[in-house]
Amino acid sequence: MIRMETKKERVRKPDWLKIKLNTNENYSGLKKMMREKQLHTVCEEAKCPNIHECWAVRRTATFMILGDVCTRACRFCAVKTGLPTELDWLEPERVADSVVQMNLKHVVITAVARDDLKDGGAGVFAETVRAIRRKSPLTSIEVLPSDMGGVYENLKTLLEARPDILNHNIETVRRLSNRVRARAKYDRSLEFLRRAKEMLSDIPTKSSIMVGLGETKEEIIESMDDLRKNRVNILTIGQYLQPTKNHLPVIKYWTPAEFAELKEIALSKGFDHCEAGPLVRSSYHADEQVDQATKKIQGVSI
Repeated sequence: MIRMETKKERVRKPDWLKIKLNTNENYSGLKKMMREKQLHTVCEEAKCPNIHECWAVRRTATFMILGDVCTRACRFCAVKTGLPTELDWLEPERVADSVVQMNLKHVVITAVARDDLKDGGAGVFAETVRAIRRKSPLTSIEVLPSDMGGVYENLKTLLEARPDILNHNIETVRRLSNRVRARAKYDRSLEFLRRAKEMLSDIPTKSSIMVGLGETKEEIIESMDDLRKNRVNILTIGQYLQPTKNHLPVIKYWTPAEFAELKEIALSKGFDHCEAGPLVRSSYHADEQVDQATKKIQGVSI
């Protein structure tokens, strides 16, 4: 007799996801600097298990600009939701100063969704890219915005600052998108990525999928095809982890072997680079991704 799972039961977390965070002196010092400069990082907000490797070893970090209150309430995300009030035009300079102080090789700039702003935050995004260019010209810059309402001019404002890579996550497969994401639309995200490539064909585009929310392997492959049809160069695939009991539960923990298979499928479909694994996040090994994709774009027309 098969016993039905009750609402209180949870899928048991496998051993390969049980990693202790490394909070050594490098981590503590960098965290202190972030607080002094009134900055936020996704690395900390999401309690990323890769934070020590990225900050202290690979010299990469992901800054979250435009405050720490998001206007959307996606059911997978632990970032605070509400109505933001501040717009800090001094933030770009503080981010750039931190990039210099941390001696970053690669920086990712993401943000909360700011649907309360006409430009979706594109202006502050662009100024942050320009400030980093001035103060740390050898640092490669990746931007990870929301869809900014799907407004063409907002994307144009951001891309005029010429980041090295444009990242926008579809997050999940088409069937689950409305349930997982708030206000964002699957096809609007694909259009956002397509338009970015049309505006600046020499800049790599990138997207990410979480697995473990009830999607099938066939649906993941369909999403890969959707991204390739819109000329996306880089794909990351990672395991969804439920941040609190109020968020969507994990339906399945995909195994390392299954992630390895998904990576091979993605590469066979023409992605220039794919990172896939239980602990992979959108910015994982981002420095390698931009280097490899840029070289392929310059050498081969996609």
